Amino acid sequence: MNRLVLGAVAALMIAGLGMFWWQGRAEVERGAPPPLAEVEELDDGVLPQVDPADMTGPEPPEATELTREQRRFFRYDRNRDLKITRNEMLSTRSDGFRKLDTDGNNLLTFEEWAVTTAERFEGADADGDGELTPAEFATTAPKRKPKPACEC
Repeated sequence: MNRLVLGAVAALMIAGLGMFWWQGRAEVERGAPPPLAEVEELDDGVLPQVDPADMTGPEPPEATELTREQRRFFRYDRNRDLKITRNEMLSTRSDGFRKLDTDGNNLLTFEEWAVTTAERFEGADADGDGELTPAEFATTAPKRKPKPACEC
């Protein structure tokens, strides 16, 4: 009985080993380069010529150059309707918490942040319609410091 079980296990192992070898061989043959195709002989032995000057392709797309202020405006204007709503303005101000600390305790409550940002929005909203146009938004730009010419 032991010989029968041992023989069955050995037969299964040999069959499994054969299957692995067979699949591995198939992968090698699948990755092999295709056989070389027969090259047709040209009648006169000269390759065909094409003049690229006669060829025309599609026109390349034109990229629109945005000014620095337009890029800054579009960072806030999430729905691209050329108007910044109060919610759009407030949603992007999470990085400026430390700048908005009014009592100087190094803790910024949501109320401090919302009040300061709302006041800034209302100060920029010249016509009071609750939306910033690109011209109104330009007044909220931070003042840029001139870069030194050389750090020698």
